[in-house]
Amino acid sequence: MEVLKIATAGSVDDGKSTLIGRILYDTKSLTTDKLEAIEKTSKQKGYDYLDFSLATDGLVAEREQGITIDVAHIYFSTAKKSYIIADTPGHVEYTRNMVTGASTSQASIILIDARKGVIEQTNRHFFINNLLRIKDVVVAINKMDLVDYSEEVYNKIKADFSDLMSKRDYQDQKITFIPVSALKGDNVVNKSDKMSWYKGEALLEHLEQLDKKDIYNVGTPRFPVQYVIRPKTEDFHDFRGYAGKVYGGELSVGDNILVLPSKTRSKIKDIYFYDEKYQTASRRSSVTITLENDINVSRGDMIVLENDLPTIDKQFTANICWMGASDLEVGSKYVLQHGVNKVLAKVETINHKINPDYSGIEKNVKGLGVNDIASVTFKFNKPLFFDQFKSHRTNGSFILIDTQDNSTVGAGFIQ
Repeated sequence: MEVLKIATAGSVDDGKSTLIGRILYDTKSLTTDKLEAIEKTSKQKGYDYLDFSLATDGLVAEREQGITIDVAHIYFSTAKKSYIIADTPGHVEYTRNMVTGASTSQASIILIDARKGVIEQTNRHFFINNLLRIKDVVVAINKMDLVDYSEEVYNKIKADFSDLMSKRDYQDQKITFIPVSALKGDNVVNKSDKMSWYKGEALLEHLEQLDKKDIYNVGTPRFPVQYVIRPKTEDFHDFRGYAGKVYGGELSVGDNILVLPSKTRSKIKDIYFYDEKYQTASRRSSVTITLENDINVSRGDMIVLENDLPTIDKQFTANICWMGASDLEVGSKYVLQHGVNKVLAKVETINHKINPDYSGIEKNVKGLGVNDIASVTFKFNKPLFFDQFKSHRTNGSFILIDTQDNSTVGAGFIQ
């Protein structure tokens, strides 16, 4: 079954956790004990309704403050799809958490409180979706029940958001506006009869109908080798296979390939998934590949089509989101993990800091603090084979690791 990962974003009290809880409730995805706990806690708080936010806010601080702090992953399925919702915090001080949750998502939901409209935080949420090249974005205008399901309010917010869209640099995004009431269930899983003026789909209906071509930026195939398989048994004495995951496109038997960094040429002989053979390995499939000639291939090498090479270099410029407690400064050194490969990277220059509210850039920046986003140039101790993030999300992204404590301190997107 197809799996769709969705990132959510919303400001304080926009109803993001309530929306997710409503989806779980209406799709009957809540366990009996979880539903009973929600009913009990809602009564204890004196509510005359079910507080669906309790279904997702797992930390004690989240429940006490009514906010989302950490990234929670919520799983549910329908007859058509399986879903993973990355419930990310919308506060500016948790920008790094939102980047983490959205970096692997194929679609996104941005919530807007119908009473407040487009606010500064909305700019940040949309900016990050634009930065991370999320192709399908739903703008859910929530709490329509508190504005009497007004079409005028909906149209005003839609117009304001359309002005924001004019500032983006990623034009392949599809933006869908849906008026909802997460608390009442209007246009969440089922169409509402209280907004006859809205002719579009309910939120879940829209997600159910998303096609792969609408959410994936299909690029060229990249196959980082995770493991070299040499069984050395009597039946497979001469077997030599290369296990990994196909990113960006498809690889087929008979394709002429190049192995990086050696640039050795060969041709794909067989493609295995367990003990079955396939003619083609589709994108995001984990397979084992054998080659027609016995060449030297190791973990960390990359198999690509011979006429479609990535960039091979010992430096690049990238947009990074800084997550470390200590500032990033020019001259600082980190372990840069790009797919399977790890290299020692030095910060060559901080080109400029990017304000995630679309207010421009700041030059002459000396260092980056937690949650800062900036354009940074790195140099490495050995070459990497990479693509621009805008054309290949997987081979165009990386993380930075602190050399002292091995903590992840940054996420980067190659320009």
